[in-house]
Amino acid sequence: MRSANQEFKAYAGVVLSMLIIGLSFIFMKIALRAAGPVDLLAHRFTAATAGMLVVYASGKVKFPKIAIRKMLPLLLISLFYPLLAFIFQAEGLKSTTASEAGIVSALMPVITVIMAALFLKEKSTPGQVISVIVSFAGIFYILYRNGFDMQAGSLKGNLLILSSVLSVVVYYLLARKINRRYRALDITFFMTITACVVFNATAVFSHLQSGTMPLYFEPLKNSSFLWSVLYLGVLSSFLTSLFANYALSILPAPQVAIFTNLTPIITIVSGVILLNETLYGYHIIGSVLVMAGVIGTMIFRKRKP
Repeated sequence: MRSANQEFKAYAGVVLSMLIIGLSFIFMKIALRAAGPVDLLAHRFTAATAGMLVVYASGKVKFPKIAIRKMLPLLLISLFYPLLAFIFQAEGLKSTTASEAGIVSALMPVITVIMAALFLKEKSTPGQVISVIVSFAGIFYILYRNGFDMQAGSLKGNLLILSSVLSVVVYYLLARKINRRYRALDITFFMTITACVVFNATAVFSHLQSGTMPLYFEPLKNSSFLWSVLYLGVLSSFLTSLFANYALSILPAPQVAIFTNLTPIITIVSGVILLNETLYGYHIIGSVLVMAGVIGTMIFRKRKP
């Protein structure tokens, strides 16, 4: 039986994760000035792996010992997140606008609630269902007021973004079961190492094939790129994965997924503060709806005796 202290830590971890992820878009913009998406992912997960190894080297945490026969479930969740989720997201953003991608991504809590009910038998209360709809309405309202034009040519991109969302949802559902058998840090270790190997192998092979290997190392000479990659790798990849895995070992998947709707709000606020972007009235209205949905999901959750 989970304690109130465990629930508090889980919710705190999820909120902190969304804060980090919301700010990560700014660092991604900076990093993409010096490198392409594949190279960025490769260096990002190299930094994440390095940060993780420092944690183990400190001696405060025991190095994971996972039997080969127990690696299959971890490989399965790593396939969906971060591998497929990041690949679909990067490729999708080439063919669609950020607004359209945001609308599709805002469907994640709704899809999670439906799939968790179907596959995990995690029934949501009527209050939680209404809260999810309210939160989604807030995101949709912001994106609608920002203005978007759904072009036929962007259909491929939107389908790829939807595939990214589905990959994350499947990860939530699988991790919800797997996390009960492994430590959160061990799962994070496996996921990070897997992504580091796959993305670096993809980047190196691509450069070798095109004869542009020096371009793989070129971004590392840029100090802005290095700082951005450290943030994206250590905080936005390693730390958020750790928090998510811990939260999913305590909380139902829909309660974790609803917090993803905080990310666009954090991005808007950080854009105003750090990039001097304009904050309009509809941003505030949408943010209030999102926050109401998140709070409602916690208030109306089923309480175990």
